[in-house]
Amino acid sequence: MLLKEIARFSLQHRTLYCYLILSIWIFLLIAGMYKYIGSIENGNNLLNGKGYGYRKTERFLVDEGDPADRIRIKEINQTDCTHPFTIVTGEEGGSLEGWSLEGVLLLIRHGDRGPMAHVRGINEVDCGYENDPTLARYINFLQNTTTGSTSGGHWMKTGPFHGFPLLPAASKLCLLAQLTHKGIAQMLHVGDIVRQAYANALGLYTRVPVSTPRTTPFNGSDFMSNPTTSFQYVVDDVIIYSTRYRRTFQSAMALLFGVLPPEKWLAMQIQESHSLSYCFSDCACPQAEKLKKQLANEMNGHLAKHPAIGAIVQWIGAALLQNPQAAGQQINPLEIRDALLAHICHAAPLPCRKIHSNVPSGDGYRYGSKVSSSSSTQDPLGMDVINIDLDEGAMSGAPGPSINTEQPDDSDTTEQEPEIEGCVEKSHVLALMSYIHWAGMKELYSQSMRQQGLLRSYGLMRNIVAYMLRMISGDRVKFVLYSGHDKTLEYLIASLGVRLENPFIPYASRMVFEVYKSDKDTQYYFRLVYNGRDVTNTIDVCESGKSLNVPRGIRGGRAHLCPIENIIRFIHDDYFLSLNATNYKDACLAQTKQEAFF
Repeated sequence: MLLKEIARFSLQHRTLYCYLILSIWIFLLIAGMYKYIGSIENGNNLLNGKGYGYRKTERFLVDEGDPADRIRIKEINQTDCTHPFTIVTGEEGGSLEGWSLEGVLLLIRHGDRGPMAHVRGINEVDCGYENDPTLARYINFLQNTTTGSTSGGHWMKTGPFHGFPLLPAASKLCLLAQLTHKGIAQMLHVGDIVRQAYANALGLYTRVPVSTPRTTPFNGSDFMSNPTTSFQYVVDDVIIYSTRYRRTFQSAMALLFGVLPPEKWLAMQIQESHSLSYCFSDCACPQAEKLKKQLANEMNGHLAKHPAIGAIVQWIGAALLQNPQAAGQQINPLEIRDALLAHICHAAPLPCRKIHSNVPSGDGYRYGSKVSSSSSTQDPLGMDVINIDLDEGAMSGAPGPSINTEQPDDSDTTEQEPEIEGCVEKSHVLALMSYIHWAGMKELYSQSMRQQGLLRSYGLMRNIVAYMLRMISGDRVKFVLYSGHDKTLEYLIASLGVRLENPFIPYASRMVFEVYKSDKDTQYYFRLVYNGRDVTNTIDVCESGKSLNVPRGIRGGRAHLCPIENIIRFIHDDYFLSLNATNYKDACLAQTKQEAFF
């Protein structure tokens, strides 16, 4: 009886079973199609169609691996990336016991930006910055303010920067050489430090009665109208310079927004520097160009002595750059460093590259170094962290599979060789960064760099000293900002002989000249503070007992002060001594005793 009921039920629901089976079959068919289409898309996603893949690997900052490597990785991330939350007040002055602050000259490098070269897979890197109240307030202000100064987030005042956007074009993309939102956040934090250290001491928030007659030779407009009071902000006490790049302009405006009240910020005028070294009227200098080439030859000579590093540079360059150098031409390690920082500073995975095994290059070059069938050059993928002090024999014996350089028996064979995938590893990055740091220190403190710095930064030094003299003579100018590049600060550091632990200028770096007057007499002194560290006593004109050591008042600690007459004498009398000249023109026409070292 039970069997009959089951049979009858089955016959009555045969149609339902058919529908269920058909539905399952259709679902499996659709799933298979999606999987097939996805595999095609993945195959077509090889960047530039040249056999390169961008596969997500481990992030550079993952706390795994050798402890020494982890320490070095964190050092690179902290020193070269300058995350906004790490930007804090250092030894900036403004309230030294027994001294009055007369003026401040601030030089900055722009904030975080996209790479200078076209980088494969850069769209995969998130260069945005979120959950920062300071950044959110700035963006909200720009988006909701329409005046004669700004409109739609653009600077609308007349001048060389008319129509420049105040924010990056995209909030998350790493656009080529463009400032990122993280870079904006960095400069806002620097501005907050500058405001806390100097704004009150310099009277940057001072208002004057509307009827007070004033002249404004630099900023073109005395006041920013405030309909609620009879007082207006003074604006001719602030001078702003920027090179005509969006990243330097946007960095300057973000920093100043953190320093000045919004009404005064809107009233500012920005002057253009036509040179990244801020040479002003002292720019043409053949000798500086000759020294630049000489330094490049020196650096190429160092790299030639470390072929294993050169191989790593070529490998990473082929994986990172869309347009790497032709076979046999060495890629510039600094270009690779710049591209790597776009990944490291934004916690992005390191890229990968697909290559063919047993496929010779047309001219016998692979990874940028010439090889033959008897070559024992090691594959950079198998190398550990390289100690640049080891000789080449020690490095060539590093563990790892060697590159197969044998030629195929039949060059016309059409058999497809198997593909292997190689990824940029942390060991590559650490080895390259260690070498670049070492080479950078040799360059920064070389005689050639010192001479080039003296020539390149002469115009800037003259401008700085001229403003110092105006500040101590009672001029209205109290604050001068130079928004520039890494080379802007690098040349100045080299000319002054400042000693640093890092040869590279990180994003959002700041260098401050603080001008002081003694409360006891009419003596004037200055300090030099670099990224929050007092480096006054490291300057050639201030070292060896030439500077004072004074208390910093309620803030505690001590500060170094150097007589302004020292730097005035230096710029007028002693500046060109090491160049065997007495003036800029003669120094720029002088010939080097040795054309090149290599």
